[in-house]
Amino acid sequence: MMTPEMLLDAKADLGEGPRWLEDEGRLYWVDINAREMHRLDPGSGHDEVRTFDEAVGCFGFRQGGGLVLATASGFALVDSFEGAVRPFGAQMLADRPHHRFNDGRVAPDGSFWAGTMNAAKDAPDAGLYRLDSDGTILSVQGGMMTANGAAFSLDGHFHHADTPSHMLRRYDYRDGALSGERTLVRFPHGQGRPDGGSFDEEGFYWSALFDGGRVVRIAPDGEVVQSVPLPVSRPTMIVFGGDDRRTAYVTSARTGLSDEERASQPLAGGLFTFRVDVPGVPEWKFAG
Repeated sequence: MMTPEMLLDAKADLGEGPRWLEDEGRLYWVDINAREMHRLDPGSGHDEVRTFDEAVGCFGFRQGGGLVLATASGFALVDSFEGAVRPFGAQMLADRPHHRFNDGRVAPDGSFWAGTMNAAKDAPDAGLYRLDSDGTILSVQGGMMTANGAAFSLDGHFHHADTPSHMLRRYDYRDGALSGERTLVRFPHGQGRPDGGSFDEEGFYWSALFDGGRVVRIAPDGEVVQSVPLPVSRPTMIVFGGDDRRTAYVTSARTGLSDEERASQPLAGGLFTFRVDVPGVPEWKFAG
């Protein structure tokens, strides 16, 4: 059995969005509620931190260096980890205080796909958007509460979830567009909801189950073929890195836990790691 180990006792309120940058051998991740971005050297344990003026829900690496950000108000660019933030494209959420970007991924064609969430949870009016290299923003899909779990496979598929629905969706991806939407798996209520996820090179998808205390590996036909328990109830995202992309990294959250739950989960908000048999898909880079 794969046994996760604590890599960093970060005590993040809402640790999210880990991404492995092969160029540096570093793991980037965010604490959304703290408005922080972290850059971790797994070898030394050194974790650099920078703070933003607003929450960063997710990010991607850029082909020319730096990062593309999806924030509480819209998209932005930075030229380096420490660089100044430059808004990019329409600041589409600036006048929607209960909405922010939540989860996203760079696609094989160099576009950035990011989903929003409605923190007020009063209407299914969140959605999935595509940001192109020239700053054009395209609405891909609406009708969601919390868009999550975006990931592209090597064989032309895209997965994402509307977390409160407990459903993981599967699409065909070709030429920058989606088709053939279907529900891949609907997780039973009370056993965790699909949060962030990543593909491996065999086309299997790994999902972190928020309030489920585990990450699972899902076959292309929807069968859950592997389950890895964690010592925390709220894992948020899994990604793969290391020299061979066979090291899994899992972020987690403390937000929303009661005092009793926090006492029983002293590692909540930490970053965990374990080894897998199949390498993960590398991160594509944004063309803008």
